[in-house]
Amino acid sequence: MTPPPPGPAPKRMVWIPGGDFTMGSEEFYPEERPVHRASVDGFWMDESPVTVAQFRRFVKATGHVTTAERAPTREEFPEAPTDMLVPGSLVFVPPAHRVALDDFRAWWAWTPGADWRHPDGPDSTLHGREMHPVTHVSYADAVAYAQWAGKSLPSEAEWEFAARGGLDGARFAWGDEFAPRGRMMANTWQGDFPLENQLLDGYERTSPVGTFPPNGYGLLDITGNVWEWTGSDDTADHRGAVEAPAESRPTCCGPQRPAALTGAGESAAESEEPRKVVKGGSHLCAPNYCLRYRPAARQGQTLDTSTSHMGFRCILRTSGGGSG
Repeated sequence: MTPPPPGPAPKRMVWIPGGDFTMGSEEFYPEERPVHRASVDGFWMDESPVTVAQFRRFVKATGHVTTAERAPTREEFPEAPTDMLVPGSLVFVPPAHRVALDDFRAWWAWTPGADWRHPDGPDSTLHGREMHPVTHVSYADAVAYAQWAGKSLPSEAEWEFAARGGLDGARFAWGDEFAPRGRMMANTWQGDFPLENQLLDGYERTSPVGTFPPNGYGLLDITGNVWEWTGSDDTADHRGAVEAPAESRPTCCGPQRPAALTGAGESAAESEEPRKVVKGGSHLCAPNYCLRYRPAARQGQTLDTSTSHMGFRCILRTSGGGSG
Protein backbone atom coordinates (compact mmCIF):
# COMPACT_ATOMS: atom_id res chain seq x y z
CA MET A 1 0.00 0.00 0.00
CA THR A 2 1.32 3.44 -0.97
CA PRO A 3 2.00 5.59 2.10
CA PRO A 4 -0.09 8.78 2.27
CA PRO A 5 1.46 12.27 2.06
CA PRO A 6 2.81 13.60 5.37
CA GLY A 7 0.32 16.43 5.75
CA PRO A 8 -1.07 19.09 3.40
CA ALA A 9 0.71 19.73 0.11
CA PRO A 10 3.06 22.71 0.01
CA LYS A 11 2.06 25.29 -2.61
CA ARG A 12 2.47 24.03 -6.19
CA MET A 13 4.09 20.77 -5.10
CA VAL A 14 2.95 17.16 -5.45
CA TRP A 15 3.70 14.13 -3.27
CA ILE A 16 6.04 11.49 -4.69
CA PRO A 17 5.49 8.38 -2.56
CA GLY A 18 8.90 6.80 -3.00
CA GLY A 19 9.68 3.12 -3.38
CA ASP A 20 11.71 0.68 -5.45
CA PHE A 21 11.91 1.05 -9.22
CA THR A 22 13.79 -0.02 -12.32
CA MET A 23 16.37 2.69 -13.07
CA GLY A 24 17.94 3.14 -16.48
CA SER A 25 17.39 1.62 -19.90
CA GLU A 26 19.18 -0.88 -22.14
CA GLU A 27 17.31 0.36 -25.21
CA PHE A 28 18.89 3.72 -26.05
CA TYR A 29 22.19 5.33 -24.92
CA PRO A 30 25.19 3.71 -23.19
CA GLU A 31 25.18 6.05 -20.19
CA GLU A 32 21.69 4.82 -19.25
CA ARG A 33 23.09 1.37 -18.47
CA PRO A 34 23.10 -0.85 -16.55
CA VAL A 35 19.45 -1.25 -15.67
CA HIS A 36 19.21 -1.88 -11.96
CA ARG A 37 16.82 -1.65 -9.03
CA ALA A 38 16.95 1.57 -7.05
CA SER A 39 15.00 2.93 -4.10
CA VAL A 40 14.02 6.41 -2.92
CA ASP A 41 12.11 7.73 0.07
CA GLY A 42 8.99 9.83 -0.40
CA PHE A 43 9.32 13.57 -1.05
CA TRP A 44 7.45 16.62 -2.32
CA MET A 45 8.33 17.86 -5.81
CA ASP A 46 7.56 21.07 -7.64
CA GLU A 47 4.59 20.49 -9.91
CA SER A 48 6.44 22.09 -12.83
CA PRO A 49 9.84 23.47 -13.71
CA VAL A 50 10.48 26.79 -11.96
CA THR A 51 8.79 29.45 -14.05
CA VAL A 52 9.96 32.90 -15.08
CA ALA A 53 7.44 34.42 -12.65
CA GLN A 54 8.73 32.34 -9.74
CA PHE A 55 12.36 33.09 -10.56
CA ARG A 56 11.57 36.80 -10.86
CA ARG A 57 10.20 36.78 -7.31
CA PHE A 58 13.41 35.12 -6.11
CA VAL A 59 15.60 37.71 -7.83
CA LYS A 60 13.49 40.58 -6.48
CA ALA A 61 13.73 39.20 -2.94
CA THR A 62 17.44 38.40 -2.96
CA GLY A 63 19.10 40.53 -5.64
CA HIS A 64 20.61 37.37 -7.11
CA VAL A 65 22.71 37.91 -10.24
CA THR A 66 22.86 34.83 -12.46
CA THR A 67 26.00 33.37 -13.97
CA ALA A 68 24.93 34.57 -17.42
CA GLU A 69 24.63 38.14 -16.15
CA ARG A 70 28.20 38.23 -14.82
CA ALA A 71 31.16 38.89 -17.10
CA PRO A 72 33.96 36.31 -16.98
CA THR A 73 37.13 37.94 -15.67
CA ARG A 74 40.64 38.06 -17.11
CA GLU A 75 41.88 36.38 -13.93
CA GLU A 76 39.52 33.46 -14.51
CA PHE A 77 40.27 33.14 -18.23
CA PRO A 78 43.67 34.71 -18.94
CA GLU A 79 43.82 33.54 -22.57
CA ALA A 80 40.25 34.33 -23.60
CA PRO A 81 39.67 36.97 -26.31
CA THR A 82 38.52 40.30 -24.90
CA ASP A 83 35.23 40.19 -26.78
CA MET A 84 34.34 36.97 -24.93
CA LEU A 85 34.75 38.53 -21.49
CA VAL A 86 31.21 39.87 -21.40
CA PRO A 87 27.98 38.60 -19.83
CA GLY A 88 26.22 36.12 -22.07
CA SER A 89 24.83 32.64 -22.56
CA LEU A 90 24.24 29.98 -25.19
CA VAL A 91 21.26 30.40 -27.53
CA PHE A 92 19.93 27.92 -30.07
CA VAL A 93 20.21 29.31 -33.61
CA PRO A 94 18.93 26.96 -36.33
CA PRO A 95 21.38 26.60 -39.23
CA ALA A 96 20.46 27.78 -42.71
CA HIS A 97 21.53 24.51 -44.33
CA ARG A 98 22.10 20.87 -43.49
CA VAL A 99 24.94 20.29 -41.03
CA ALA A 100 26.69 17.31 -39.49
CA LEU A 101 25.27 16.23 -36.13
CA ASP A 102 28.63 15.63 -34.47
CA ASP A 103 29.36 19.28 -33.59
CA PHE A 104 26.78 21.24 -31.57
CA ARG A 105 28.54 24.50 -32.44
CA ALA A 106 26.66 24.38 -35.75
CA TRP A 107 23.45 25.42 -33.96
CA TRP A 108 24.53 26.88 -30.62
CA ALA A 109 25.80 30.47 -30.42
CA TRP A 110 27.53 32.17 -27.49
CA THR A 111 25.37 35.29 -27.33
CA PRO A 112 26.44 38.38 -25.35
CA GLY A 113 23.46 39.79 -23.48
CA ALA A 114 21.49 36.54 -23.41
CA ASP A 115 20.24 35.66 -19.93
CA TRP A 116 17.04 34.66 -18.11
CA ARG A 117 15.50 38.09 -18.83
CA HIS A 118 16.56 37.96 -22.49
CA PRO A 119 16.18 34.29 -23.44
CA ASP A 120 16.74 34.66 -27.20
CA GLY A 121 19.41 37.37 -26.99
CA PRO A 122 19.76 41.00 -25.85
CA ASP A 123 16.83 42.28 -27.93
CA SER A 124 14.37 39.64 -26.65
CA THR A 125 12.06 40.06 -23.67
CA LEU A 126 9.96 37.98 -21.30
CA HIS A 127 6.69 39.39 -22.63
CA GLY A 128 4.18 36.54 -22.66
CA ARG A 129 6.62 34.10 -21.05
CA GLU A 130 5.85 34.50 -17.34
CA MET A 131 4.55 30.92 -17.17
CA HIS A 132 7.35 29.46 -19.28
CA PRO A 133 10.20 27.66 -17.52
CA VAL A 134 13.03 30.00 -16.61
CA THR A 135 16.12 29.33 -18.73
CA HIS A 136 19.78 30.42 -18.84
CA VAL A 137 20.30 29.22 -15.28
CA SER A 138 23.54 27.58 -14.19
CA TYR A 139 23.81 24.97 -11.47
CA ALA A 140 24.71 27.68 -8.93
CA ASP A 141 21.63 29.69 -9.91
CA ALA A 142 19.40 26.65 -9.40
CA VAL A 143 20.97 25.89 -6.01
CA ALA A 144 20.59 29.52 -4.90
CA TYR A 145 16.87 29.48 -5.76
CA ALA A 146 16.35 26.16 -4.02
CA GLN A 147 18.03 27.40 -0.84
CA TRP A 148 15.93 30.57 -0.85
CA ALA A 149 12.77 28.49 -1.26
CA GLY A 150 13.76 26.13 1.58
CA LYS A 151 14.07 23.24 -0.86
CA SER A 152 16.73 21.18 -2.64
CA LEU A 153 17.54 19.92 -6.10
CA PRO A 154 16.53 16.27 -6.58
CA SER A 155 19.05 13.50 -6.87
CA GLU A 156 19.15 11.70 -10.20
CA ALA A 157 17.32 8.70 -8.69
CA GLU A 158 14.64 10.89 -7.09
CA TRP A 159 14.09 12.73 -10.37
CA GLU A 160 13.86 9.53 -12.42
CA PHE A 161 11.50 7.83 -9.98
CA ALA A 162 9.21 10.88 -10.03
CA ALA A 163 9.35 11.20 -13.82
CA ARG A 164 8.20 7.61 -14.27
CA GLY A 165 4.94 8.45 -12.53
CA GLY A 166 4.43 4.87 -11.33
CA LEU A 167 5.01 3.34 -14.78
CA ASP A 168 8.02 1.24 -13.87
CA GLY A 169 10.12 0.42 -16.92
CA ALA A 170 8.02 2.42 -19.41
CA ARG A 171 9.83 4.13 -22.25
CA PHE A 172 8.25 7.57 -21.73
CA ALA A 173 6.77 9.35 -18.71
CA TRP A 174 3.28 8.50 -20.04
CA GLY A 175 3.84 4.98 -21.41
CA ASP A 176 5.57 3.26 -24.32
CA GLU A 177 3.96 5.08 -27.26
CA PHE A 178 5.37 8.50 -28.20
CA ALA A 179 2.10 10.06 -29.37
CA PRO A 180 -0.86 7.94 -28.20
CA ARG A 181 -3.77 8.39 -30.60
CA GLY A 182 -1.77 11.13 -32.30
CA ARG A 183 -1.63 13.35 -29.21
CA MET A 184 1.61 15.17 -28.44
CA MET A 185 2.49 14.53 -24.79
CA ALA A 186 5.51 16.82 -24.39
CA ASN A 187 7.29 19.76 -26.01
CA THR A 188 9.92 18.11 -28.21
CA TRP A 189 11.32 18.50 -31.72
CA GLN A 190 9.34 16.85 -34.53
CA GLY A 191 11.21 16.65 -37.81
CA ASP A 192 14.81 16.70 -39.02
CA PHE A 193 16.89 18.34 -36.27
CA PRO A 194 18.31 20.99 -36.41
CA LEU A 195 17.02 22.07 -39.80
CA GLU A 196 13.28 21.40 -39.82
CA ASN A 197 10.83 21.54 -36.92
CA GLN A 198 7.36 20.49 -38.02
CA LEU A 199 5.83 22.06 -34.86
CA LEU A 200 3.29 19.27 -34.45
CA ASP A 201 3.17 20.15 -30.75
CA GLY A 202 2.59 23.83 -31.53
CA TYR A 203 5.84 25.21 -30.09
CA GLU A 204 9.16 26.16 -31.64
CA ARG A 205 10.89 26.95 -28.35
CA THR A 206 9.71 26.70 -24.73
CA SER A 207 6.02 26.38 -23.88
CA PRO A 208 3.96 27.48 -20.87
CA VAL A 209 4.10 24.89 -18.08
CA GLY A 210 1.02 22.70 -18.03
CA THR A 211 0.42 22.82 -21.77
CA PHE A 212 0.79 19.05 -21.96
CA PRO A 213 -0.77 16.32 -19.78
CA PRO A 214 0.73 15.54 -16.35
CA ASN A 215 2.34 12.21 -15.60
CA GLY A 216 0.93 9.67 -13.16
CA TYR A 217 2.09 11.66 -10.12
CA GLY A 218 0.68 14.94 -11.44
CA LEU A 219 4.01 16.40 -12.59
CA LEU A 220 3.91 18.83 -15.50
CA ASP A 221 6.58 19.03 -18.22
CA ILE A 222 8.70 16.41 -16.51
CA THR A 223 10.20 15.56 -19.92
CA GLY A 224 10.67 17.88 -22.87
CA ASN A 225 10.44 21.69 -22.70
CA VAL A 226 13.67 22.22 -20.70
CA TRP A 227 16.45 20.08 -19.29
CA GLU A 228 16.47 20.02 -15.48
CA TRP A 229 19.46 20.20 -13.15
CA THR A 230 19.85 17.53 -10.47
CA GLY A 231 22.15 17.56 -7.47
CA SER A 232 23.94 14.36 -8.55
CA ASP A 233 27.52 14.34 -9.81
CA ASP A 234 28.02 13.12 -13.36
CA THR A 235 29.36 9.58 -13.37
CA ALA A 236 30.08 6.93 -15.97
CA ASP A 237 26.71 5.36 -15.25
CA HIS A 238 23.77 6.15 -13.01
CA ARG A 239 24.93 3.90 -10.19
CA GLY A 240 27.29 6.73 -9.24
CA ALA A 241 30.31 4.46 -9.03
CA VAL A 242 33.06 6.41 -10.79
CA GLU A 243 33.68 9.73 -12.47
CA ALA A 244 33.07 9.54 -16.20
CA PRO A 245 36.04 10.12 -18.53
CA ALA A 246 35.41 13.04 -20.89
CA GLU A 247 35.16 10.89 -24.00
CA SER A 248 32.33 8.82 -22.50
CA ARG A 249 30.24 11.76 -21.30
CA PRO A 250 27.41 12.56 -23.71
CA THR A 251 26.84 16.17 -24.67
CA CYS A 252 23.86 15.62 -26.97
CA CYS A 253 21.90 18.86 -27.17
CA GLY A 254 23.43 20.17 -23.96
CA PRO A 255 26.44 22.26 -25.01
CA GLN A 256 29.19 23.48 -22.71
CA ARG A 257 30.59 26.96 -22.22
CA PRO A 258 32.78 27.86 -25.23
CA ALA A 259 36.32 26.50 -25.06
CA ALA A 260 37.52 30.02 -25.91
CA LEU A 261 36.62 31.01 -22.36
CA THR A 262 38.86 28.34 -20.88
CA GLY A 263 42.10 29.11 -22.67
CA ALA A 264 42.39 25.43 -23.49
CA GLY A 265 41.32 22.98 -26.14
CA GLU A 266 37.80 21.65 -25.95
CA SER A 267 38.75 18.14 -24.86
CA ALA A 268 41.03 19.41 -22.11
CA ALA A 269 38.43 21.85 -20.89
CA GLU A 270 35.75 19.16 -20.80
CA SER A 271 37.96 16.71 -18.92
CA GLU A 272 38.78 19.24 -16.19
CA GLU A 273 35.31 20.62 -15.59
CA PRO A 274 33.12 19.06 -12.86
CA ARG A 275 29.61 18.20 -13.99
CA LYS A 276 26.16 17.49 -12.64
CA VAL A 277 23.55 15.22 -14.18
CA VAL A 278 20.69 16.89 -16.06
CA LYS A 279 17.52 15.01 -16.90
CA GLY A 280 14.39 15.16 -19.01
CA GLY A 281 15.47 16.39 -22.42
CA SER A 282 14.09 19.56 -23.97
CA HIS A 283 12.15 21.09 -26.83
CA LEU A 284 15.28 20.56 -28.95
CA CYS A 285 15.38 16.77 -28.52
CA ALA A 286 14.51 14.80 -31.65
CA PRO A 287 14.56 11.10 -32.60
CA ASN A 288 17.28 11.69 -35.20
CA TYR A 289 19.63 13.36 -32.74
CA CYS A 290 18.81 13.38 -29.03
CA LEU A 291 15.98 11.06 -28.07
CA ARG A 292 16.31 11.99 -24.42
CA TYR A 293 12.79 13.13 -23.49
CA ARG A 294 12.53 9.94 -21.40
CA PRO A 295 12.86 9.28 -17.65
CA ALA A 296 15.96 7.10 -18.08
CA ALA A 297 17.83 9.61 -20.24
CA ARG A 298 20.72 11.49 -18.65
CA GLN A 299 23.75 13.56 -19.50
CA GLY A 300 26.45 15.56 -17.74
CA GLN A 301 26.54 19.34 -17.74
CA THR A 302 29.36 21.66 -16.66
CA LEU A 303 28.32 23.73 -13.65
CA ASP A 304 28.82 27.18 -15.15
CA THR A 305 26.98 26.48 -18.39
CA SER A 306 23.65 28.17 -19.09
CA THR A 307 21.53 27.77 -22.20
CA SER A 308 18.18 28.66 -23.71
CA HIS A 309 16.89 25.14 -22.96
CA MET A 310 18.13 24.55 -19.41
CA GLY A 311 15.93 24.89 -16.30
CA PHE A 312 15.22 23.09 -13.03
CA ARG A 313 12.64 22.12 -10.43
CA CYS A 314 13.00 21.56 -6.68
CA ILE A 315 12.01 18.99 -4.08
CA LEU A 316 11.25 19.04 -0.38
CA ARG A 317 12.44 16.02 1.58
CA THR A 318 10.62 16.95 4.78
CA SER A 319 7.09 18.21 5.48
CA GLY A 320 6.47 21.92 5.26
CA GLY A 321 6.45 24.62 2.62
CA GLY A 322 8.83 27.06 1.01
CA SER A 323 8.92 30.56 -0.40
CA GLY A 324 8.94 29.59 -4.10
